[in-house]
Amino acid sequence: MSGGPPLAVIAWPFEHGSPDVGMGAGATLLAQDAALHEALRAAGWAPTVQRILAADPMAGEVARIFDLLRAQEAAVREAIDRGAFPLVLAGGCISATGTVAGSGAEGAVWLDAHADFDTPEENLSGSMDVMALSLLCGRAWPALHATIPHAVALREEDVALLGVRDLVPYQHDALRASALRTVRGDFAWPATVDAIGALPARLYLHVDLDVLDPSAGTANRFAAPGGPTLETVLATIDATFDHATVVAAALTAYEPPCDEDDKILAAARAIAAHVARRARAQRP
Repeated sequence: MSGGPPLAVIAWPFEHGSPDVGMGAGATLLAQDAALHEALRAAGWAPTVQRILAADPMAGEVARIFDLLRAQEAAVREAIDRGAFPLVLAGGCISATGTVAGSGAEGAVWLDAHADFDTPEENLSGSMDVMALSLLCGRAWPALHATIPHAVALREEDVALLGVRDLVPYQHDALRASALRTVRGDFAWPATVDAIGALPARLYLHVDLDVLDPSAGTANRFAAPGGPTLETVLATIDATFDHATVVAAALTAYEPPCDEDDKILAAARAIAAHVARRARAQRP
C-alpha cells in the first residue's frame, strides 16, 4: 500500500439494525464520499473501506444489533492488529460498544446533543440507539454486552459527555445521578478541557453530528438548538488529542435528506480531516 500508513474507514450503515435506511444511508454516503477520502489522503493516510455486512433480517432488532456489534468489534480489532487507525462512519451511536471493545479504549469523549444513557427499564421511545452510552458503561443489556468479545464496561467517570441538551425529565435525572463528566449545550470552556483532562490515556472519540448547533447544519431529524459551532467541535478534538492517545474515532448519525444545503456534509468532511491530521501526528 502506498501513500502513507493505513487508515481503516469502517462503515456501520445501520439504523435500528437495518442497512442503508435513515442515518444508516448517511454512513454509506460518507464512506463513499470522494472528497472525504481525498481529505484523509491529504492528512497523510492510505484509506481503505470496509463495510460491516447486514445481520439476519429475520432476527429481532436487539439480536441484529448485537450481531452487528460483534462484527464491529472484529473489524476494529483486525484494523488495529494490522497497524491501521479505525475511523468509523456509523448510522447509529450504539456502534460505539463494538468499536471500544475492538480498540481497547479505556475511556471516551462523547459529543452528542442527546445523552444516549437510557436503560430498557426507563426508556419510553423504544429506540436502542438512545441506550448507546448506557450500554458502553454497562448499565443496559449486561448479558448481551458480555457476548461481545473483549467488551469491558467503561467507568462512567472515564467518559466526558459534551454538548448534551435535548433531554426529557427522566434523562436529566439519570445524568444527575451518574458520574459522567457532563458539559451541556454549547461547551463551556474551560469546563470541556477540564472534563477531558480527567480521562484515561487511551480514548475513543465519538462525534454524533447532531452535536452541532442547527446554525451549522441539520444533521438528522433529532437535531436540537443550543449546540456548539463547528469551530468549537474542532477545538474539542484538539483538546482530546492533546490529552490522550485516541485509539479509534467515529462520526455518526448523518441523515442526508435533513441536510438540504450540504452544510453537515461539509462539516463531516472537516471533522474527519481534522481527526485524521491529529491521528497521523500522534503516530510514532
